[in-house]
Amino acid sequence: MAFRNPSSFLNPLMFFVISISLFPIAISPDAETLMRIAPGIIWVITMLSVLLSLNSLFHNDFDNGVLEQMVISYHPLPLILLAKTTAHWILSGLPIIILSPFLGVTLFLDSNSIYILILTLCLATPCLSLIGSIGASLVVSIKNSGMLLSLLILPLYIPILIFATSAVSQSQFNLPINGQLYFLGSILIFSLISAPFISAVALRISME
Repeated sequence: MAFRNPSSFLNPLMFFVISISLFPIAISPDAETLMRIAPGIIWVITMLSVLLSLNSLFHNDFDNGVLEQMVISYHPLPLILLAKTTAHWILSGLPIIILSPFLGVTLFLDSNSIYILILTLCLATPCLSLIGSIGASLVVSIKNSGMLLSLLILPLYIPILIFATSAVSQSQFNLPINGQLYFLGSILIFSLISAPFISAVALRISME
């Protein structure tokens, strides 16, 4: 479905690349300054890029009636939603993970910080998609729901942003980051266990 409508996943990726590329121009080309703020830049733009792609998670299925068939299907609805969320992560989170080392180099991150950045993205971008699926389920029947979706989801993204940026920032000074990684791993496990079921309940409510 995404390849039939490539703008649904290409636009957020272009936003990710262009936004990060503009920061050296807007703030400073100084290597030390960019290296210090790079974790926050990359993670904030990552969150916004994933958020931009969430609108297409269920809306197309809702418009053409496929979503109703999913709800009444004999297949478990949480499993269907987990599959759709996984597809969303492959199209939005995985390309960001692949592109992040190149953009990290442009922001003067060292090799160790880039490694930690990739590790935090691998742990946390699935959480962004899983948590985002809950918000997308709640607003699926509302037209032009982008702003409402942002208000619902962004506060839930704050703990991920804090732990991920803290891990990358502390790795620049060779400080221990095990605590941040454990928290990100815990959020991932909790999201995998609970998000598909919460999304299924929210979707049934929205369809009614």
